[in-house]
Amino acid sequence: MISHLNNKIRGLDGLRAVAFLLVFGLHTGYVRFGWMGVQLFFVISGFLITDILLRMKESMPPREYFLKFYARRFLRIFPLYYFFLTALTGLAILLAANQYKPNVMHLLLEQLKFAFVYLFNFFSVTNGYADLGILDHIWSLSIEEQFYIVWPLLILVFPRKILKKYFIAGMVSGFVFRVILFFVARAGVFPFLRTSAPLVVYFMTFSHVDAFSFGAYISRFPLQKATRVFWLLCLFVPLAGISTHYLFSGTLESAPALGFDLLMPVSYQFLWAYSLLNIWFMYLVYIVAFEGDFVAILELSPLRYLGKISYGLYVYHFPVIWFVEQAHSDFDFLSNMGEPGVMLVSFAATVLLATLSYYLLELPFLKLKDRFSYTA
Repeated sequence: MISHLNNKIRGLDGLRAVAFLLVFGLHTGYVRFGWMGVQLFFVISGFLITDILLRMKESMPPREYFLKFYARRFLRIFPLYYFFLTALTGLAILLAANQYKPNVMHLLLEQLKFAFVYLFNFFSVTNGYADLGILDHIWSLSIEEQFYIVWPLLILVFPRKILKKYFIAGMVSGFVFRVILFFVARAGVFPFLRTSAPLVVYFMTFSHVDAFSFGAYISRFPLQKATRVFWLLCLFVPLAGISTHYLFSGTLESAPALGFDLLMPVSYQFLWAYSLLNIWFMYLVYIVAFEGDFVAILELSPLRYLGKISYGLYVYHFPVIWFVEQAHSDFDFLSNMGEPGVMLVSFAATVLLATLSYYLLELPFLKLKDRFSYTA
């Protein structure tokens, strides 16, 4: 069993930056497999949060355990998140009142209600959902928050001696939940659900239990020959994706997505491929955290900085891209900017906004976390 981790793991901020850059690349149309960045975020969260919870469990009574964990999560997550939602609400009201894309703004205001209560992922699988390209990324933050609510209780309840079995059960249950959701969607049991089984599977919390469990496992248990296995997976995962896609479709069209397009609708990939990708990312996180692989690159200043502000980058980037794209099409003096220009302006604006947010809004609250520190 691995002893508890150090508070600061070299390379983890850089890995967060990589996860964000993948998602940003997807949303700007340049990286078709960029959606995998969300899966990497989930594995990282399971890894770090489980270690924190286990250390707290060992050093404090249950009441203090819950109080300090949730207080620290509150100070880390809520200020930026609710500032963002409140600001976006005000902006939508203002733009609707001035007749700027009023239909879009009114739909956005309807969707914001679900974001405020961290239920956006559940709303995303209903027939009432509309893809606006502004708030759609919030589904993953809803899943993260639901994980933070349930996981501390489970970690507290399960004794140390059965942790390995508990984490392995979580790894398996993700696949089981996806199969169940597939049959539920196929059978039309709930008329309010959207008809696409791959879409329902993707947005539901239960589908990603294994991502958090794979991350949790490596917080306490070693992986043998991890670097060698990781590189084998670098070969096997794309090969599995491209080959299964080709067998079902007869084309290699999915190769730029490593064989796994968003929602993975072909060859039932949406059932089994999440497990494969989560295993891949589990080995990636492990070799960075425990064997120092890629640390020299991940510790480069630009990546470390992007990782430090990655929460803000993720929260702000999607609406920033949307507004830049609207400006590109609505204003003549920006019409010659081209798609690369849209991407560069969106990235610069997102980094600027996340930087201001980090230093003016997040950092004062992060400093308060010391009042709820824990000892290992």
